[in-house]
Amino acid sequence: MYNDLKGKTALVTGAGKRTGIGYAIAGKLAESGCNIIIADLGKPASPGDPVKTGTTEEMAEIAKSLQDEFAVSAIPVNLDVTDKESILNMISSVKERFSNIDILCNNAGASFGVPNTVHTYDEDAWMKTIDVNLHSVFRVTRAVLPMMFGRQASIINTSSRAAKAPPIFNGAYAVAKAGVIMLTKVMAKELAGAGIRVNAICPGQIMTDLEKWRFGLEAQFFSSTIEEREKEMCKTIPLGRIGSPEEVGNLVAFLASNASSYITGQPINITGGQLMEL
Repeated sequence: MYNDLKGKTALVTGAGKRTGIGYAIAGKLAESGCNIIIADLGKPASPGDPVKTGTTEEMAEIAKSLQDEFAVSAIPVNLDVTDKESILNMISSVKERFSNIDILCNNAGASFGVPNTVHTYDEDAWMKTIDVNLHSVFRVTRAVLPMMFGRQASIINTSSRAAKAPPIFNGAYAVAKAGVIMLTKVMAKELAGAGIRVNAICPGQIMTDLEKWRFGLEAQFFSSTIEEREKEMCKTIPLGRIGSPEEVGNLVAFLASNASSYITGQPINITGGQLMEL
């Protein structure tokens, strides 16, 4: 726990399902006493989408559970990070409960049109992937910043190991997440004078429903099993295992707290040693 986070308010996008990194981030921040804004689409995933999103009902349940367990204020807000109107509506809803935001976690993300090579990738799926993973960080941050100015604040953007070690058949996601790293650095320089630190996290293999979906795809491709694909992946990780969302949440809580007060503009790996480059 980080005592300096008590009473602060954190907005976490993509936090509306219990199987995701966003939920774990929200939980770790709430454990340190943060008020939490749970932001997600608030509707079932579209047919064909590989990973579900947080529904309004699940978001409300998550907010209530955080309130009850950690004695903080928590609210759910519907948010489409690709839609300007939705973002403005989200800000209006937040202002009804909170006067400011101290911590912004741009965690919403998704991948569409995979697996595909660059020369076979559907253009609409490519653009949608870039929009959800990169442009959303710009949109949401720009909308939230007026509620952050005038205080020491922290922004944590979720990038990926894929931003630094290019994967095959998932090019749009990798390109978008690489863009998140540069955007993080730009924001860190531009906002330092306002007392706002900006960092990025770069998770590797983390056991979420997206990771399970990936292992399922690989199992089909290699005529194998999900368990066998997971074992093969673990061989590439020096620590020998898949990470947990809670471990990512621990890193975010650190970056949000005063314990990291001299850290800004950094894309920090959390990969079990699978990626050791900067």
